[in-house]
Amino acid sequence: MPYRDYETLDLERVALVPIDVQQGFDDERWGDRNNPDAERHIGELIAAFREADLPVFHVKHDSTERGSPLRPDRPGNAFKPEAEPADGEPVITKEVNSAFIGTDLEMRLRGAGVRRPVFVGFTTDHCVSTTTRMAENLGFEPFVVGDACVTHDRELNGTRYAAEQNHRIALAQLSGEFAEIIETATLLAALEARH
Repeated sequence: MPYRDYETLDLERVALVPIDVQQGFDDERWGDRNNPDAERHIGELIAAFREADLPVFHVKHDSTERGSPLRPDRPGNAFKPEAEPADGEPVITKEVNSAFIGTDLEMRLRGAGVRRPVFVGFTTDHCVSTTTRMAENLGFEPFVVGDACVTHDRELNGTRYAAEQNHRIALAQLSGEFAEIIETATLLAALEARH
């Protein structure tokens, strides 16, 4: 991950947006994943944002695909324990990759005065990437916390691409053009320094 000095991190008008941190991503159908520490990092960030009295907007995927573990009627639709919303924290449900399509996320962020949404979650190269790209196109200035995101192996025409490779390429494609890529430790240190 690119290193960033926490003292230079602009946390003016930030909010944390965990994307699809749901139990269904533990299903073996997704294949091998990277970043086994992601859930711990997400939990640490959620706790730090709450401690700093900064907003947290939870995004949940309600799949419409037959057999998906993320369907609303499946146990896998539930949040992972590390990302369980607290009372009063909004939950935005989506049916596609972007958390802005068919939801009120943009309105909620603007209503809260958020300029810099901080995206974490599942998966780096699908819903995190799509949401981040759209956020930038809508005029926001996103952060993506690279070590608080996860993806899986992908396959095309018989060639398998490893999860960590997909993860790093997705972050590289976002970096500079659509988002600022940071690490959990940097963001935690910047949040602590605000006190």
